[in-house]
This record gives sequence, C-alpha cells and structure tokens, in this order.
Amino acid sequence: MTAAPSPAPAPRLALTFILITVALDAIGIGLIFPVMPDLIESVTGLGLGPAALWSGALATSFAVMQFLCGPLVGALSDRFGRRPVLLVSLAVMAVDYLVMALAGTIWLLLAARIVAGTAAATVSTATAFIADITPPQDRARRFGLIGACFGLGFVLGPMIGGLMATLDPRAPFWAAAAMATANLILGAAVLPETVTDRIRRPFALARANPLGALRSVGRLPGLRRLLAVFLLLAVAMNVYPSIWAFYGKASFGWDTAMVGLSLAIYGISFAAGQALLVGPLIRAFGEPRAALFGMCVNVLTLTALGLLTSAPLVLALIPVTALGGVTTPALQSLMSRATPENAQGELQGLLSSLTAIASILAPLMMTAVFSAFTAPGAPFHLPGAPFLLSAALMVVCVALHVAPPRASRRPSPLA
Repeated sequence: MTAAPSPAPAPRLALTFILITVALDAIGIGLIFPVMPDLIESVTGLGLGPAALWSGALATSFAVMQFLCGPLVGALSDRFGRRPVLLVSLAVMAVDYLVMALAGTIWLLLAARIVAGTAAATVSTATAFIADITPPQDRARRFGLIGACFGLGFVLGPMIGGLMATLDPRAPFWAAAAMATANLILGAAVLPETVTDRIRRPFALARANPLGALRSVGRLPGLRRLLAVFLLLAVAMNVYPSIWAFYGKASFGWDTAMVGLSLAIYGISFAAGQALLVGPLIRAFGEPRAALFGMCVNVLTLTALGLLTSAPLVLALIPVTALGGVTTPALQSLMSRATPENAQGELQGLLSSLTAIASILAPLMMTAVFSAFTAPGAPFHLPGAPFLLSAALMVVCVALHVAPPRASRRPSPLA
C-alpha cells in the first residue's frame, strides 16, 4: 500500500474549536449530574429511590442510542463531511438542553435523552476531523489532547453545575444550551471541511449500523483484535464512574465532598497525563509498546485500588493512574493508521458504539460485584472487588495485545 499524502495543516482556530467542542461536550454532561435527582423528583413526584431508577433509564437510553447510531453518524461524516455533521450535532444538542430545561414530564426528558444519544456525534466526529488533519505519526498525541479536554470537562462540569443549581435546578441546562449555541456559532465561522472528493466515501446502509460497521472495519488487517482490546479496556476503565462513590463510602467513610474532591484529583490527573505524557511516551516507546505500558500500569493500579485499605494511599495513587491513560490514544492511533482515509468516520463511529456498549455493561457488572462483596452474607468484605475484576480484564487485554497473529508468522509489532 502506498503512503497516503500528508494532511494539510488545519487553521489554528479550527483545531481550537475542535478541542473546545470536546471539552464542552464533557462539561455539558457533567453540568446536569448534580441536578438530575432534584429534576426527576420534581417532574415525577416520586421519592429518591424511584427517581434513581428513572435516572438509570435516561442514562441507558442515551447509551443505547449512541451504540445504535454511532456508525450511522460516522458513515454520514465520511459521505457528507465532518463540518455539517458536527454543526448539526451541536445544534441538536443545544435544542436538547433547552427541552430539558423546560421539560415538565419524565417522558419529555426521556425523549430528549433519546434524541441526544442519536446525535451524540461530537467526540467521534471531532476525532475523525483530527485524523483527517494530522499525519499518522502525530495522531496519538492529538488524540491525547482530545482526552485531556474531555478530562478537564469532567472536572469542571459537575463543579459548575453544582454552583449553578444553587440558583435554580434548571439553570445548568440553560447554561449548557448557551455554551453549545456559542460553540456552534464559532464552528460555523472557523471550521473547514476536511473530507474532499479524493477521500469522500459513498454512503452504504449496510455499514451504517454497529454490526455492519464491525464487519467492514473488522476485515482490515489487525483491526479485529485491536477492537476487542478497545472494548475490554473501555469496560475495565468504566469501573471508576460506576462504583467510585460507593467504594469511597464503603472503604473509607467518605462523604459527598470527599468523593467530589477525589474525582477532581482523578480528572485533573487524567487531563494532565493526556496533554503532557501521551506525546513523550509515544515518541519514546512507539504506539504498540506505549499501549502495552499503559495496560501494565492499569493492571498494577487497579489491583492496588482493589486491595488498599488506606485512604491517603489511595489518594496518592490516583495521579499514578494517569500513566495508564496512554493506552486509549495509542490504540486509537494504531487503528486509525490501519484504516483508509475514506473510512475514518466509520472507524470513529464504531469506537463510539463500543464505548456505549461499555457504558451499558460496566455499571451492571461493577455494581453487581460490589454488592456481592459488601453484602452482609458475603464470604469476606471487599469493596475493592470491582477493581480486581477490572485488573483481570486488563490482563486479558495485555494477552491479546502481545499474542502473535494466528494466520501469520510475522514477528509481533512489539518485537
């Protein structure tokens, strides 16, 4: 295969817009976390327990639609371009936040989350845009910047939402709508189109669904195993949002403020690691070895979190977990290199679907394990058991990553 020509550099404002978009996407999600219990209780008239069930239904509906529609949005961006898909997605998200701000029934909230999940194309399309404008050797570093912006938004969103909720429970939704609208205006002004006729791909309905996209992308050499590793990694690392608050309370008696502080430390560490460590690690080790390094760090840190009984040691360990964050951008870069230029959107849409699967499966798995090992009749009390399960999944990732290809005698890329 001949080398593809290097992408033309994007205007600085366009790259800035993409990174702001990712950060605002995470901020918009985090903004509404603190007010969801009060909002659902107000529109349903139910207590906290039933409201929590409705909250789970809203989150699941978003993830399911993201799973179903991720490849569709990716295929549309390969055909019609990143610019229209990204701008339409931002417009839909702005309207969605307005609907949630005005919603008077739980069914309208549910419909809004379904629509939001359908149009949740910002991160995957932004990542495809980055792949379009970045030479293959620099993609891991740029993907790391996307992770850094998402991590920063993860920290800022709940903080801003909690403060605004003191004014009014619906204030965070108005704020999220305003930010999405302002970013839409910026994008309309500065975002160029990166899908040219040379790489434009015809739209095919057979590929615009998770199974079709998996078959299409999975046929590319070496990608099937990388996709499996990516999915297992996503499930394993979802242990943090799934049980961290419960883990802190059961293990160390943390209150809400302490849980929030620990999550802020995690988010800041993750963002700093993505921005400052991914590039140097990739340059030092190369993508395959950098991914392996991150997996091994994850095995060690997840095991430690599963066994530690000292709160100060856990807090001290949190920044170390940032080293494991190199795995995702390294894997994304490896998969992007192996994917033709005209299928970058399809690849990112498929990765969005796999991330959604992890968002559905991980909370069910991790909370079930936590419940089993903290119940009164448990064989032994181990609140960190979900982290040990995640460590085991990471060991499987390592095994898949280093195993030689079955149908080839060529040396491993780690050799």
